[in-house]
Amino acid sequence: MRVSHFSPSRALHGNPELLTLMGETPLVRITTPLPHAHGGFWAKLECLSAGGMKARAAVSMVLGARARGQLCPGAPIVESTSGTLGIGLAFAGQMLGHPVVLVVDDDLEPSMRALLSAYGARLDVVTHPHPEGGWQQARLDRLQRVLAELPGAFWPDQYNNPDNPSGYTSLARELVEQLDHADVLVCSVGTGGHSAGVVRELRRYWPLLRLIGVDTVGSTIFGQPARHRLMRGLGSSIYPRNVAYHEFDEVHWLGPVETVYACRRLARHCFVSGGWSTGAVALVAAWVARVENGATVVTIFPDGPYRYLNTIFDDDFCRDKGLLGPPKEHPVEIVHPCRTEVSDWTRCRSVTDPLGRPRRVSA
Repeated sequence: MRVSHFSPSRALHGNPELLTLMGETPLVRITTPLPHAHGGFWAKLECLSAGGMKARAAVSMVLGARARGQLCPGAPIVESTSGTLGIGLAFAGQMLGHPVVLVVDDDLEPSMRALLSAYGARLDVVTHPHPEGGWQQARLDRLQRVLAELPGAFWPDQYNNPDNPSGYTSLARELVEQLDHADVLVCSVGTGGHSAGVVRELRRYWPLLRLIGVDTVGSTIFGQPARHRLMRGLGSSIYPRNVAYHEFDEVHWLGPVETVYACRRLARHCFVSGGWSTGAVALVAAWVARVENGATVVTIFPDGPYRYLNTIFDDDFCRDKGLLGPPKEHPVEIVHPCRTEVSDWTRCRSVTDPLGRPRRVSA
């Protein structure tokens, strides 16, 4: 699919009032057994913010680019996405008056494609995965070609842009207003943006706060080999610079069976649920609340259930994929993330950058 050039006459009119719809999301206490009873944990419901959780990062990256002169008024924004950041960028584009082109892939759900198009984004669909880097690398390769066709376009580069984690400072400050304190923060990890941005700000108030990262099996982020990943929205087949490895105390990998179980149980018993990232962090947060009775555990539900009606919440899909089996009740533990390949719920308390990169110094 070739993307045509944008002309100034087609520039969007911004709607800055949309900013008032972002953030200030509620915090809810979750006590649903997952699968066992636990002491409860707190969940920040980012699905109730316009544009979802990643609108915070999208607005931050776009405003940062405008301030530095990297993005001119009315110029297009081009990004690779598995869907969630695309919603956030569509929000930022409408708010600030920029057309948005999203490079997506054939695995993106038809409902998400329709929603992104409805919000005004133009989609460039990749039809074949990269032989080594999968869909993610294939999208990034296509993105470079799209950028060459659109002079003046801005690429946010969500995986490596420090304005991504900076966008979550507001989320952390909302948590500080909503909680007296927290002992453990559980975050899904994809680009690394929200885990890095939230924990850095929270530790200014709660220095002893522990951070647990939640990844998917088949993801390379924490040193595992790249494999096909059914779960979208967390995990990666590349190594995002925004992952703050030194901030994590441990990491858990989840498989789709455990995650489907958690999503469905949340929906059935507390009317609060979401997609792959939500189910994964809920399961880990519940486990922490059970094994560390009395600890104040908080996590972030990045999105709601509606994108997943034809996957996680569809019986036929789950049966076809073998996702309705009993979940693991607790993780197994490995000593080092690079020495043992994981296939289902696994925990590791050794977290290092698999590329050995030096620590990024915050601005």
